[in-house]
Amino acid sequence: MLLSSAAELVAHYLRAQGYDQTLRSFISEANLPPDAGTDFGNKATLEQILQEKKTFDVSLSFEKLGVDDDHGWQKPAPSTATVLEALPTKSNILSVHVLQLVAPGETDSTQCIAVTTADRRISLIKALAPTFPIAHSYATNQDSPLLDVLTIDGKYLLMGSMSGRLLLHDMASDKTLEERKDHSKYLVKLSCWSSNGSIFIASAGWDAKVVVYQLERTQGLRLGKPIAILNLPSIPETVLFVQGPDPNLPILLLTRRDSTFLYYYALHTSPEGEPRLLSIGKQNLAPHSNAWIAFSPSDVQPCPTDPSIVAVATSSTPHMKLLVVRLLVPPTPAPAMDASAHRAEASADLISDDNVTQASQARAALALQDKEESAILINVTTMAPQTNYSTPKVVWRPDGTGLWVNADDGCIRGFEATTGKLIASLTAHDAGSKIRCLWSGYLGREATSGPADDRTTRKEHLVSGGFDQKLVLWGSG
Repeated sequence: MLLSSAAELVAHYLRAQGYDQTLRSFISEANLPPDAGTDFGNKATLEQILQEKKTFDVSLSFEKLGVDDDHGWQKPAPSTATVLEALPTKSNILSVHVLQLVAPGETDSTQCIAVTTADRRISLIKALAPTFPIAHSYATNQDSPLLDVLTIDGKYLLMGSMSGRLLLHDMASDKTLEERKDHSKYLVKLSCWSSNGSIFIASAGWDAKVVVYQLERTQGLRLGKPIAILNLPSIPETVLFVQGPDPNLPILLLTRRDSTFLYYYALHTSPEGEPRLLSIGKQNLAPHSNAWIAFSPSDVQPCPTDPSIVAVATSSTPHMKLLVVRLLVPPTPAPAMDASAHRAEASADLISDDNVTQASQARAALALQDKEESAILINVTTMAPQTNYSTPKVVWRPDGTGLWVNADDGCIRGFEATTGKLIASLTAHDAGSKIRCLWSGYLGREATSGPADDRTTRKEHLVSGGFDQKLVLWGSG
């Protein structure tokens, strides 16, 4: 099919439609011969080109989205709900974790589902199907409900509470070894990093502080005094240790309320020999947004198959936004250089450059925005309803093919990690109830050659808890 010039196509269309007066004016202005558009033969018409453009657009959308509704979403996926009745009391569930630890009175470690509730309990449920018996439940060793829990060496529990207290609990002796109160209110998030015998703990609280500890192993495990305290201009939403250039000194990533940035801090030792947190940069998750504050990144979870990629659940209203982002970790300055020296050196470099102009600065800012935009792999509105008082939560499927997010309508939504398409909607919680916490991963162990009763397999599960006081275990059937 032959193609004509754009002017000939228009002339042919006007002649075919009988727009004689418009045709005469067009031929005069376009300097066309009087018989333009009369003999087209097998040349393409304007209508045919528009139809081919529509066909091309449809094919392009299929290339981007695919025709398979679950392309990349590994099957089988958790979909069958079992409400666990092992909890000793009925109360709002605040957090769920699956930890490998030694339960009180036992010598071997086992998988336990750690559940914290609003009645100040933490309950440990053995992940042994089909009964899921409770191993232990603590009710008197904290003054307020626990918001986050992590395990150290499988022998110790570290717990952060609403009062700002941080408790270190020894599972073997079933005693609290140490208690610190470096936060004045809500300790909402804990993060741990272990390398070459060093253990770093970061805690974030609603007193606008991030506190970093380096655990000591002298005469047993001890928290000790904080090695660094970071005072922030707004409340931190989450903290996360990520790998930096030095494998022994991690990078601390944090997010703040009313800010669309990921903030990066490096652990360094000052010339006086004191550890400190040095700000090394930030990454905007809304680089081209015209809004003053588009959302706040509330939960950041690293991909289990690629730690350089994270999923971010935001506190945008009325629906949660879900982002999959590649981390742009800035290079760290020399260990001996403190924050003021680092800024002074950067300013000196800027001033000494004779080529720096307002236009070049604008181009550099735009290039940075484009880089930050290209680092956002997925940006999707989940339609998961939430309010300003919600607690957004996202977890990865253990193979990295999908993501689960919570909501305030009693529904858990599953999204494909490569496209952001909604694949699954799980409904076992009460309709309209707040799902506050999620955990996703493998339960059980690899098959063994022992007795049939002892052989269990490692299967993918999802655990959810909420304000309907239900603890739900999702399996693949």
